[in-house]
Amino acid sequence: MSPGSLMLGNSGSPFECSHEYGEGDRCLSFQFAPALFEQIAHDVGANRAIFDSDRIPPLRELAPVIARASTAVKQAAQSANGSFANSLEEIALALAGRVISMVSDRLARLGNNETRDGARIARVLREMATASAQLISIHDLAREAGLSRYHFLRTFKRTTGVTPHQWLLRTRLRNAAERLLTGQEPITEIALDVGFDDLSNFIRSFRAEFGVSPRRYRASTGRERAPALPRNRPCLRLPASSNLASARLIR
Repeated sequence: MSPGSLMLGNSGSPFECSHEYGEGDRCLSFQFAPALFEQIAHDVGANRAIFDSDRIPPLRELAPVIARASTAVKQAAQSANGSFANSLEEIALALAGRVISMVSDRLARLGNNETRDGARIARVLREMATASAQLISIHDLAREAGLSRYHFLRTFKRTTGVTPHQWLLRTRLRNAAERLLTGQEPITEIALDVGFDDLSNFIRSFRAEFGVSPRRYRASTGRERAPALPRNRPCLRLPASSNLASARLIR
């Protein structure tokens, strides 16, 4: 698991989550009553509401809703009156619908990772999350993993579902999206702080990931009241390493 990824679970199936290779994280868990989950599956046109795999890597299709969830958790934690409950419920339903609609196409291609490779890549991911705004070379990452550059790239993609460049780019964009919603810094300052070397590249990448420009993203959702969660059964979890959002989805 890495920030921006989803962990999936089916209702009634044994489930365990631990941090053998890391230092723990912050998780957002969405749980759904089986009947509600079946209804969501029906509404999005899915054949069934059962997961065949236990994870989804960070994907562009899920980036906007995961960024909203990350921001919402922070806002909910700062609110004493539970005013973000409705917003969190909206996010939970949106995330469930998107995941269910894509699960049959996407998850069949994702294999289980070998324990040894998972440990190596987990170590690299911690380093990348800590230094996401800095320049990071494939050579340095491969050395940290104890692999050749060629084998590192293959192992990283097999383990996380994305390339190192894609993982780092999406980490930077999630950090930027969160700051756009929670702060008032100029967009240029945010772009440079999260690791982009020029504003035009940041705007182009942000638009590709979230579908709108940073300015419009801030204007349309920046002052939206954010989320809290219904305590029902099937579930979606969202881990975050430092201030990075990752999502886990459990049913």
